[in-house]
Amino acid sequence: MQTWPVQDAKARFSEFLETCLAEGPQMVTRRGTEAAVLVPIDEWRRLQTAARPSLKQLLLSAEGRHEMNIPARGTARRRAPAAAR
Repeated sequence: MQTWPVQDAKARFSEFLETCLAEGPQMVTRRGTEAAVLVPIDEWRRLQTAARPSLKQLLLSAEGRHEMNIPARGTARRRAPAAAR
């Protein structure tokens, strides 16, 4: 992965983008510190899909079940019938 100082990435953005598309992700640094990465859209979509759990994984995981906010039985308020409005 090639590293680009932010001023070079701004000044030569077309070259920066072409390098990203041809060679893969490109790192941007600000004052010598890693700040961002430019990645091709196909890789971004692959990463987004991989980061999202499937429905099967959600249903089989024990983690998400305790986070559900379900009111206790009999405490939920009901709406008035349409005729009474």
